[in-house]
Amino acid sequence: MKPLSILTLLLLMVAGAFAQTAPCCHTDAVTEFASLANREDFRMAHKDPLPYTYTSNAGVPVTFNTPDGTPAHGFLFKAKQPTNKYLFVYQEWYGLNDYIKKQSEKLFIDMDGKVNVLAVDMYDQKIATNREDAAKLMQAASHERYKAIMQGALAYAGPSAKIAAIGWCFGGGIALQSGLLNGAQNIGVVMYYGMPEKDVASLKTLNAPVLGFFGNKDKGITPAIVDEFEKNMKAAGKTLTVKRYDADHGFANPSNPIFDSAATADAYKYALAFLKQQFGL
Repeated sequence: MKPLSILTLLLLMVAGAFAQTAPCCHTDAVTEFASLANREDFRMAHKDPLPYTYTSNAGVPVTFNTPDGTPAHGFLFKAKQPTNKYLFVYQEWYGLNDYIKKQSEKLFIDMDGKVNVLAVDMYDQKIATNREDAAKLMQAASHERYKAIMQGALAYAGPSAKIAAIGWCFGGGIALQSGLLNGAQNIGVVMYYGMPEKDVASLKTLNAPVLGFFGNKDKGITPAIVDEFEKNMKAAGKTLTVKRYDADHGFANPSNPIFDSAATADAYKYALAFLKQQFGL
């Protein structure tokens, strides 16, 4: 029998640690958000993205192994100097499109190139250009595959990595699940209008604070859901800072005709300050 490679051993260690710690991709949170795609009002709240082509060559595509044996993909902005600091960026429900690459580069630049920024592809290189296809892609992948991709990203960063996560919409909820999965390596989560984890026992395992941005006009992630999230995080004894805007779901997406530039700028100011503080920049 051939000896196991170092990477394979690392993946097995991550999978083993995961099995013994907090659950990730808690089916209630993931299923509840995916079920929103069945509602016409939620789909209609996502206007088809405006065309945009990412032209910078600052980032590079990467491929990494996962515990389920199917390679996963991402787009990496590598820090100027070697560092164990990583920011995982999680896509909206359209996939890892050029807007996500552009936003990842902005975060990389605004953190002075001192943090590795990895945009994680949760759709296995599939991208939607309209809301109907986005709904189908979000519902198509299994919870097990989502978990495997996040486990692979964690192994790619390495056991000494300090990891923060950020995401929007579908990716907002996934960012929180990533924070749960990353265990002691998690140093913070920024979620934009994503579905919160509702299991208090799971939330008790969070290792770092959460910053959440939500829209008061959101018909999917409603103010009542945000209220419940605040209540559950308090019950779990965890730190949650919530910023609410008089805006709709997807307000921070520049490709969305309902884009709210003022709310987006204000939220980004808080997000960047939060990330810099958590990374010690």
